[in-house]
Amino acid sequence: MKNTNTKKLAIAAMLIAIGVIGGAWSIPVGASKCAPVQHMINILAATILGPGYGVIMAFVISLFRNMMGTGTLLAFPGSMCGALLSGLLFAAMKKASVPGLDKVLGKGTIGAIVGELFGTAVIGGICAYPVAVFMMGKEAAVFTYVVPFLVSTLGGTIIGTILYVALRKTGALNKIGLENGI
Repeated sequence: MKNTNTKKLAIAAMLIAIGVIGGAWSIPVGASKCAPVQHMINILAATILGPGYGVIMAFVISLFRNMMGTGTLLAFPGSMCGALLSGLLFAAMKKASVPGLDKVLGKGTIGAIVGELFGTAVIGGICAYPVAVFMMGKEAAVFTYVVPFLVSTLGGTIIGTILYVALRKTGALNKIGLENGI
């Protein structure tokens, strides 16, 4: 048990480092800085480590990005909502079967994808409204950040899914003892 936890912590630390470094590459859309690398990390965290790790990792990456000046306060609601819903839907969908997709993507992966897209774009986009208005002093409508967050998460979700499927199909996750994810 301790060995698996150590592996998960090491993978989480590596993914956080990638997220912080990759966060320097962002696409400015309005008051937000869309960072597709964060969403790639969310997919990998959801499928390999679980929702708890995913949310903590999203928070830490957002915190470091803000401290370094490569992110905004909007990084918190978008990344954390996406990571949570992605991890929860991945775990729930591992018990269900989606004929055709399970063979290509792996059980539960469609849940991680839908969770990341909906969690970040819709839930995170709406949760960003009070952050933008009350903490950043920006004028915004409730749905202002839904489209920019969707653009950001779409690219990162595609990249993260491709990486996860490649790691699973090559046996890399099996070699480190995390083939079945959470």
